[in-house]
Amino acid sequence: MFESAEIGHKVSKAQYKEQVPALRAALLDAQATLFTEKKVPVLVLISGEDGAGKGETIGVLYEWMDPRYLSTLAFSEPSDEERERPLMWRYWRALPPKGRVGIFAGSWYSDPIRMRINGEVSELELDARAEQINRFEAMLVNEGALVLKFWIHLTKEAQRERFKALESDPHTAWRVTPWSWDRLKTYDKLHKVSSHLLRMTNTAWAPWVIVEGVDDRYRALKVGQVIQAALANKLASKKNPATVVSPMVRVDTDGRNVLSELDLGLCMPDKEYKAELGRLQGRLSELSRDPRFKSHSLVVAFEGADAAGKGGAIRRITAAMDARQFQVIPVAAPTDEERAQPHLWRFWRHLPRHNHTAIFDRTWYGRVLVERVEGFCTPADWQRAYSEINDFEHELVQSGVIVVKFWLQISQEEQLKRFKEREQIAFKRFKITEEDWRNRDKWDAYQLAICDMVERTSTGEVPWTLVEANDKNFARIKILRTLCAKLEEALDASDGKLPKPPKPAKAVKETKVAKTGKPRNKK
Repeated sequence: MFESAEIGHKVSKAQYKEQVPALRAALLDAQATLFTEKKVPVLVLISGEDGAGKGETIGVLYEWMDPRYLSTLAFSEPSDEERERPLMWRYWRALPPKGRVGIFAGSWYSDPIRMRINGEVSELELDARAEQINRFEAMLVNEGALVLKFWIHLTKEAQRERFKALESDPHTAWRVTPWSWDRLKTYDKLHKVSSHLLRMTNTAWAPWVIVEGVDDRYRALKVGQVIQAALANKLASKKNPATVVSPMVRVDTDGRNVLSELDLGLCMPDKEYKAELGRLQGRLSELSRDPRFKSHSLVVAFEGADAAGKGGAIRRITAAMDARQFQVIPVAAPTDEERAQPHLWRFWRHLPRHNHTAIFDRTWYGRVLVERVEGFCTPADWQRAYSEINDFEHELVQSGVIVVKFWLQISQEEQLKRFKEREQIAFKRFKITEEDWRNRDKWDAYQLAICDMVERTSTGEVPWTLVEANDKNFARIKILRTLCAKLEEALDASDGKLPKPPKPAKAVKETKVAKTGKPRNKK
């Protein structure tokens, strides 16, 4: 990919002075429109060989554009805080909101290139990383972002001459260090690795622009012109809502699905519930303090029908944990800040450090549930969300995060009963809203969306646990039991074995004596 740039591009001082004023004006106009409309985030990646002029290029962009709406993100070795989270966490946090331009000096390409040069990953692993990057950038573009990737290129000889020129000037000599000359020794490795990675990630939605870096004026004009043209094209396009080439169709031939097969009659008497609750909370407390948990973090995701008991289940979990080591994240309609970012951004920002837990009361699955059913996004948006969610959870697991997902299912009759109870109890009235009543009218549509969600995102790494939640006792114990089992499994896999917990008590059917002492009628 680099050969086309190695032809000695050069711009005279007169040409430069002639072209810059019009280019600056066009850039400022485009930037003002971008900021006013606030519909598009712009990511500009500046990468390349050492000494190729990456820093000078960024400096020129700040001179030509309005710095109030620019931000520069520089990435070097990850901090301790960043090492304790998935690799892409620090890049997700740095994404610019709609209407702004983020310039990345170093990006998600830096680590794979460095690791391959140092022999820390194989070429096969590098290719897997390239595919992950392609999917990440495709997600950004699908969310409306403009992704511009520049590789500032120097030949080996040009790099050597560049270092000499910088070193000979007292004003720039500080930029050349022994480390710079060491990098020259690895030039051939860098060229081989970077050319391979660039070829693998030169996609239609985020292509690379190779810029020869020998001539400062040519380099600055080239980058500025590409940014201006891309911005103008993006702002001028009146893109229709995306359509689905092959629409997703669901057919339950025999009328059975993952929800219809749940036995909502399962229940647990109070006496047995209290004994199990104490035992499992004690076990969870031990597991959350296990020394091996210091190299993990825990993400617990709760979804379920309105009034299914998510809040009560969460309280039974947090009662067993150190309040300094967990955070409960209630998820509602996105804020203006969150709407200005890709859908998953607001969940990435809450990922916990090692030895900590994040409990999500509603989750990233809102896109394939409420947003799908209520029409808050296009069919293309929610249909591609399944693979984006699976990618997200895969990244979490690969980085040592233990992810446990619960869907709490209740019947329509039980939901109606709980709604009416909430209206009658003063301290529960806040839990019932007009929206909850409206959602009942779309029960069938939500059931369809839930079945699709479970079938398309219940992976081998992060399966769904479906909880029969008509009886709160049974639901809470199943959740605690599952959570303890998942934690034990993950910790066992990391190091050694834990002692086996006492044999769990069996659930009983709803037809047995319930809390009132009277048999329930199974509907």
